[in-house]
Amino acid sequence: MSKGSDGNLNKGLEKVQVAVKWDPSPFGEPTCDLDIVAGTYSAEDPYGDPVYLVHFDSRSPDGTITLTRDSRNGIGFGVDEAMTLELYRMAPGFARVVVGVAIQQGEGRRTFGGVRNSAVQILNGPAELARDDFESVSGALAATVAEFRRDADGAWEFRKTLRGYDADPNAFARLMGERTP
Repeated sequence: MSKGSDGNLNKGLEKVQVAVKWDPSPFGEPTCDLDIVAGTYSAEDPYGDPVYLVHFDSRSPDGTITLTRDSRNGIGFGVDEAMTLELYRMAPGFARVVVGVAIQQGEGRRTFGGVRNSAVQILNGPAELARDDFESVSGALAATVAEFRRDADGAWEFRKTLRGYDADPNAFARLMGERTP
């Protein structure tokens, strides 16, 4: 993995993976489905509406962001959802990418506190940039987990942005890129 020019592992990012895991719902309870969502924002309006969203078994129009693994129930070993962001390939007109996790609200209201053993991990190659278990946003229905910004030199940098939202997946997709205090 290459470090940024100042040796910072959070700068000069090229290819990043965001991975989410959780345990299946106990027998007799409704299944739980967590979804990774990425929004891209233009340099002209970095806090406006996303240029496009990647979610629910999709990929970006230019192929730079791909949902590579999609689970609807948390059954399996290790990672249940994974998204790859090839930041180095993104057009210069993009200034931000915000990544979040939303809980599908199929049967009743489910928060991160009600999802067994949920966690997110963000990797730059083999190096871990961040890991979290959503405990600090346990009452939320969705949460942003990462923000990637392009600096003045065109290099991408990472900022951990764990912030909970009381919003369903559709509303969350509209809110996730807003400016935070």
